[in-house]
Amino acid sequence: MFLLGVSSLQLFVQSNWTGPPVHLKLQDFLPPALLQKFCEPKMLHAAILKMLVLDGESVYTLTSHPILLLIARIILVNSRHKLPSLQTLSWWTLRCVNIHQQLLEERSPELFTLAQTCIKQVTEAETLFTGGESWHLAVQFHLECAYTFLYYYEYKRAKQCFSTAKDITKLQINLTGALGKRTRFQEKYVAQLILDVQRTDEFLLPHSELSPAPTPLENLTMNYDLNDDTVLNEIKLADADQYQIPDLCAEELAVILGICIDFQKNNPIHKLTEEELLAFTSCLLSQPKFWAIQTSALLLRTKLEKGSTRRMERAMKQTQALADQFEDANTSVSERMKIFYCCQVPPHWAIQHQLASLLFELGCTSSALQIFEELEMWEDAVICYERAGQHGKAEEILRRELEKKETPGLYCLLGDVLKDHQYYDKAWELSRHRSARAQRSKGLLHLRNREFRQCVECFERSVQINPMQLGVWFSLGCAYIALEGYEGAAKAFQRCVTLEPDNAEAWNNLSTAYIRLKQKIKAFRTLQEALKCNYEHWQIWENYLLTSTDVGEFSEAIKAYHRLMDLRDKYKDTQVLAILVRAVVDGMADRSGEVASGLKGKLQELLGRVTSRVTNDGEIWRLYARLYGNGQNDSGEDIEKSLQCLTKAHKCEIQSSDWEKDVSSFKEVVKGAIEIAHVAVRCSKNKSNHQEALQILSSARLNLRGLSSKAKQLFVDVASNEVHSEIADEVTTMDNMIAELQELSNQLRDQC
Repeated sequence: MFLLGVSSLQLFVQSNWTGPPVHLKLQDFLPPALLQKFCEPKMLHAAILKMLVLDGESVYTLTSHPILLLIARIILVNSRHKLPSLQTLSWWTLRCVNIHQQLLEERSPELFTLAQTCIKQVTEAETLFTGGESWHLAVQFHLECAYTFLYYYEYKRAKQCFSTAKDITKLQINLTGALGKRTRFQEKYVAQLILDVQRTDEFLLPHSELSPAPTPLENLTMNYDLNDDTVLNEIKLADADQYQIPDLCAEELAVILGICIDFQKNNPIHKLTEEELLAFTSCLLSQPKFWAIQTSALLLRTKLEKGSTRRMERAMKQTQALADQFEDANTSVSERMKIFYCCQVPPHWAIQHQLASLLFELGCTSSALQIFEELEMWEDAVICYERAGQHGKAEEILRRELEKKETPGLYCLLGDVLKDHQYYDKAWELSRHRSARAQRSKGLLHLRNREFRQCVECFERSVQINPMQLGVWFSLGCAYIALEGYEGAAKAFQRCVTLEPDNAEAWNNLSTAYIRLKQKIKAFRTLQEALKCNYEHWQIWENYLLTSTDVGEFSEAIKAYHRLMDLRDKYKDTQVLAILVRAVVDGMADRSGEVASGLKGKLQELLGRVTSRVTNDGEIWRLYARLYGNGQNDSGEDIEKSLQCLTKAHKCEIQSSDWEKDVSSFKEVVKGAIEIAHVAVRCSKNKSNHQEALQILSSARLNLRGLSSKAKQLFVDVASNEVHSEIADEVTTMDNMIAELQELSNQLRDQC
C-alpha cells in the first residue's frame, strides 16, 4: 500500500514536472462503479480537483492526472496512521505535501501544519540518519525541509536547514574576487566575482557509491552559449587552477543550489545581488550532472539575464528549451527524478508561464497571449488584452469560459476586468463561502474606491479562510490605519511580519500603529526590525529618528540623523536638533537612565555636518552655539566657536526678507546682535593677540552701529523726531554697548 502511494506520487511528478507525459486511462485502474457516476472524463477531473482544494485555494485547472495525487494523498496523508512501522513514511508525506502546495493558488495553513508535523517525526526517527552511510539521506532531508520553510516565509528555520546540510558535506562556499577577463577585447585582467568551493581539509564523503550517479550529458537540458561578439561565454580567469572546483556529487551540488536560492530570497533585488547569483549559477553549470540541478540553475540564470541586452537572446532560447524538454521522450524518467525533491524544480506550466512572461516583457504580446490561453491562465491573458487595448476581448473570453463551466476563479477575474462587486459575490456564493480569492478581490476593489469599512470586512473574511495571505494582511492593516482602527492595524501588520520577517514596510507600518496607540517603546523596537530589512529607506529612518527622540534614545537619534544625511543630502529637522541640544546641555537622562551630556562630542560632530550642508538656517546655528555654551563657558575655544555660530545665525536672520519692517522681528535681530557683542567682549579678553581682539570688537561694534542707525531711520516719530517707545529701550542698549565696545577698543590700542 505504501509503495502504491509513493509510485502514484512519482507518476504524478512525471506527469506535471519532469516529463515526458504519462499516458494513463482512468478505466485501467478505477472501478467501473465509480466511473459510471460521471458521464464524461472532464466531470471526474473537475471532481478530483475539487477534492484537492484546501483552505479555499483553488488547484491549477490543467493539472495532469490529479487522480494520482489524490491516491498518494489518501495513502500518505489520510491513511498514514495505519502505516506506523515505515520509517520513511513521514518523509514521503512531506514530499506529497510540497507537491500538493505547488498546485494551489496561495499557501495553505493546513499543509504547512502537516509539513511541520512530518519534519518533526522524521527528525525524531534516530535510526534513519545514524551511521556514516546515511549522510546523503540527511543532506537531502535537510534541503527538502529548508525549501518547505522558505516557501512558508520561515526564513530563519530555512537558513538553519541549509547550514546543517552544508555542514554535513563539509563544503566551504564563498563568494570571492579573482583576476579575469569578461570581454573578448579586454587586455588586462581585472577583479571578477566568482564562487570559490572547496572541501574542508580535502575531506571525502564516505560511501560515495550511495549518492546518485551522474546523468549522461546528452540527457540533460542543453546549456546554450552566449555567442556574443563582445562578452565571453564565461569568465576567463588568469589563474584557473587556483579556483578549481572539486568534482562534486549530487548532494553537494544540491547544497550549493540551496544556498544560492536562500541567498536570493534574503537579499534585495539589486545589480550586485544579480552578479552574486550569476556566480552561483556559473559554478553549478560548470558541472552538468543532474537534470533537476541543471534545470533549476538554467531557470535562475534566464531570470537574471533577461534584463541584459547582450544576454536577452540566450535567455529567450534557454527558456524555450526548458519549456520544450517536458515533451522529450528520449530521456529516462529515473534520470530526471535523481535529487528532484532537493531542488524545488517548478512544474512544467510554471516554466511555460516564465516563457510567456519573457515574451510579454519583450513586447511579443500576441505570442505571450497564445501561451497564456493554452495554459488557461486567464488572469495573465486578461493583462495581455488590457495591454493591447482590447478591453472588450478580455471580458468576452471570460464570459466564453464561464459558459463552458462556472468557477469562482473566472467570476473573480470578470470582477477584476469590469470592477463590479456582483461578480465577486457570485464567486463567493458559488464556492459556498469558501473562496478566499473572492473576498480578497472584493476587498481590493473596496480599497481602490477608498471604501475602507467594507474593505476591512472582506479582508477579515478572506484571512479567516486562509490566514497565510501576506498581501491581504498588509492591505487589511492599511485599511485599518485609514479608519484609525490602530489595534486592528497592529494585529494585521503583526501577522505580516510573522509570515515574512524581512518585510520592511510592514514593520514600519506596525510602528506607526504602535505610535498611535501610545506604545512608543514597541514602536522603537519595531522600527529597529524594519531597518534590519531595509537600510536604504529614508522614510523608515525618519520615523526611527522621531521615535528615538521621543522615547529618549538620544544616541540612536544621532545615528539616525547621520544616516538620513547619507540618504538625503540636505535633510534637516530643527525640532529634533533642538530636543537633542536641550537634552545634552541640561544633562537630561536617556531611556536607560544615563545622562545625555556624554553625547556632547557626537552631537557637536552631527551639528558640524548639518551646518556644512544647511548653511542658511539661523535657528540651527543658534543651537550649535548653545551646544558650545553660548559664550558662557570658561573655555576660550568654546567661546570663540559660540561667537562664530552666533555671527552666522545673525547673518542668516538679516538675509531674510522684511525683518526690518516688522518691529518684533527687528527686536529679535537686535537681541541677537547684543548677545554677539557680549560674547565678543568675552572672546577678546581671551585673546593674547591684541590685533585679533580689536578685530572681534570692531566687527561687533560696526554691526550694532548699523542696526542702531537703521532703527533711527525706520522707527522715528515724524512729529517729535524721537524713536518709537516700543523700540527705544533696544536702541539705548545698543548705543551703550557701542560706547562700551569703543572704550575697550581704545584700551587695547593703547596697549599695542
